[in-house]
Amino acid sequence: MDRLWHEACGIFGVYAPRVDVARLTFFGLFALQHRGQESAGIATSDGKRIRVHSGMGLTAQVFNEDVLSSLRGEIAIGHTRYSTTGSSRQANAQPILVSGNRIHLALGHNGNIINAAFLRQELTDLGYHFHTSTDSEIIADLILSAPGETLQDKIRSTMRRLEGAYSLVLMNRDTLIGVRDSLGVRPLCIGALDGGWVL
Repeated sequence: MDRLWHEACGIFGVYAPRVDVARLTFFGLFALQHRGQESAGIATSDGKRIRVHSGMGLTAQVFNEDVLSSLRGEIAIGHTRYSTTGSSRQANAQPILVSGNRIHLALGHNGNIINAAFLRQELTDLGYHFHTSTDSEIIADLILSAPGETLQDKIRSTMRRLEGAYSLVLMNRDTLIGVRDSLGVRPLCIGALDGGWVL
């Protein structure tokens, strides 16, 4: 098994009904390219379906006009990554998409979860199978398995279990959520956009 990855990256999220969110996210990632040059990815939602495109390389190499045009919706999250441990491979590119317990979730992550190995083993014992060597997938699966009636309840429960410094952008089909560790070690800024918000 590969060693777990710890993420040093740039993350971006936008909710804006009257804006080309994929293109705005592309430019956000382009501005954050210094935070990660190994891979780039964008997930969007039109309220019915989440679409994800990611690949190895710089943001401008991963995305072109055809790809951006196919990523329709009102919500988007984006991710650029530089790995500090582990192997460089397509499977580890983000945002990651997970499904279970009536939840479809895309997640982008920046930071280090120091109890990731323990949490991964716990999830493995529960029957979860991992497709990446990132602690980001551990966070996403923890959210799926967490107690709570709503996605927000599940995220709150999960955040209480994570040890480390991190920030997250998450989305389901109709909601954009930003999360940071309780000390704010990994900053996450929020900004207003005409009719929407940017993380």
